[in-house]
Amino acid sequence: MALRNGVLVHGPTSWACAVRLPDGSISVVSERKLLIGNTIQNPLFRGPARLLEALAVLPALKRRLPEAKLPFEQPRIIAAVLASAIGVRVIRGSRLAPAVQELAAGFLALTPALLSLRGSDLAAYHGAEHISIGTYEHGEPRSREHERCGSHLVGPLLVTSAAANALASAVPRRYRGPARTAASLGGLAAATELFGWMVRNPDSPLARALAKPGHELQHRYATKEPTAEQVEVAEAALNACLTAEAEAARA
Repeated sequence: MALRNGVLVHGPTSWACAVRLPDGSISVVSERKLLIGNTIQNPLFRGPARLLEALAVLPALKRRLPEAKLPFEQPRIIAAVLASAIGVRVIRGSRLAPAVQELAAGFLALTPALLSLRGSDLAAYHGAEHISIGTYEHGEPRSREHERCGSHLVGPLLVTSAAANALASAVPRRYRGPARTAASLGGLAAATELFGWMVRNPDSPLARALAKPGHELQHRYATKEPTAEQVEVAEAALNACLTAEAEAARA
């Protein structure tokens, strides 16, 4: 995860974060994870568990490193999230076809994330994250784009969420609330399983088509070329995470 002033790196059992402080120094922390989602084998819960694993780290991160600036930790982004939620309710109450409603709602839900990338170093730290991790994984210098970037989840998530919620909208109104909750869980689970298949089959025409929206988002908007100082921060986070994983393996 890219931050506005650093990078958070997730390992299988540990996490580490490095941020650039106002005085120019780098502060680094690492810790074992309390929740490990990859122990879940049920496909319905595996994807949501991995998401919950990532979110569960954030309170510990802010406690250990209060200087870390999270992407959504800004008043204008909080306002955008609330406006987006209101917009989604308006769209779902419109006379548009259910599938169109869900696609429009999905695109609207992306607005806060896109807004968070404007006027900050977040996109550059996102590029630094990809460079450091890609270089480590491939053993050679890599670009600011990465094949497993979460932006590639956008295409599958839009498709599966739209389909699931369109089905939920067809149930009787008194059951629609629980149906939408189940649809959201099912859509997320299906999207993460589909994303895993895309990573394993990158040359498939279907995988390339589903990855296209996320690739364009990553290339044009979500990343930009980082400075050497920003790459240094990303590498510090990666090295700290690798050290934490090695220590856990020896324990």
